[in-house]
Amino acid sequence: MSILRIARLGHPVLRRVAEPLPPERLDDPEILRLFDDMIETVRESEGAGLAAPQVHVPLRIVVLNTDPAGGPLVIVNPEISFLDNHLLRSFEGCLSVPDLRAAVNRVGKVRVDGLDREGQSLSLDLEGFSAIAVQHECDHLDGVLFLDRCDLRTLAFLDELRRFGPLDPSFRRGGEPVGGGAPGGGDATPEESPPEPAPDTPPAEAAGAAAWSSPPLLLGRGSPAEG
Repeated sequence: MSILRIARLGHPVLRRVAEPLPPERLDDPEILRLFDDMIETVRESEGAGLAAPQVHVPLRIVVLNTDPAGGPLVIVNPEISFLDNHLLRSFEGCLSVPDLRAAVNRVGKVRVDGLDREGQSLSLDLEGFSAIAVQHECDHLDGVLFLDRCDLRTLAFLDELRRFGPLDPSFRRGGEPVGGGAPGGGDATPEESPPEPAPDTPPAEAAGAAAWSSPPLLLGRGSPAEG
């Protein structure tokens, strides 16, 4: 297995709509090697997930790395369905956009359908961190980055975020950043009163804003904040 080079913001592959992987190619040695290399890369990067376009391959493949017990999961040709209209607000980052974080609103419970690496049908109901991560990774397959969905007012370099806390009142209590402003651990106490959704929240998410009942999450490296 090999560590693959990550495409960074500005590379055209990150803005390209990826092509479905034909099921008959699942036993192709090149594709099998790609699966293994993506798994090795996401582990080495301590990311919550990785999409094939991020390693310069415009195919609809993602690796989800949010289950420590089960290990990274390959999902081929994933399709996401929203299972409720409640939103979670979290600070996300991206391996392709190093050292930046911003608040993003995403649906808190989703179903992902696709194929596993052996070509068997796969259907997973995910919520919380895992739901955020799979939405982030599947966005990459359509040429969408978390920057396109974020509240730009909260955008910050990681070092400054650690120093001053998040630029978002949703993550502060009594004027102090929740969790002491340390977004690297992913274990901060969430704020109880969620903020309004970001101005650029997609229509499917904005429709559920009034029913938003889940608290925002302060995430970091090794969590769905980075993928």
